[in-house]
Amino acid sequence: MRPHLALRELALAALALLAAVGALAVTHRTRDRASAGPVPAGSYIALAGSSGPAAFGRKTVCGGVLGPDTEGVEHPTLPCGARLFITFHGTTVLTQVVDRGPDPSGRQFDLTDALARRLGLSGVQPVHWAYAQAR
Repeated sequence: MRPHLALRELALAALALLAAVGALAVTHRTRDRASAGPVPAGSYIALAGSSGPAAFGRKTVCGGVLGPDTEGVEHPTLPCGARLFITFHGTTVLTQVVDRGPDPSGRQFDLTDALARRLGLSGVQPVHWAYAQAR
């Protein structure tokens, strides 16, 4: 074998090894983040307001019926059942999309009455949210 071909093969093997090590490092880092809990979906801040007792008994677009103990959010584009972490003043709750909305008042989410109570939220307040990652 010619020396320049052997050197070329050695360089390609080293490059392939470096790429494999890099891929493993990224995979390991991603797996560590997933097990650490909520991973912020950017730095989004949503405005949330609670949907009150007037909504109880109403059938949702997602197929459920809103009740006094229903915990969830309304969102115009996220799919029904999408799981989210909602954080308000240091309290984080895992919840899901239960309906479409909110109305065109500028809010990104509407929280059910039960979820708003659990978070200690009243009126329209800023909340932080993140997608819940599947494990």
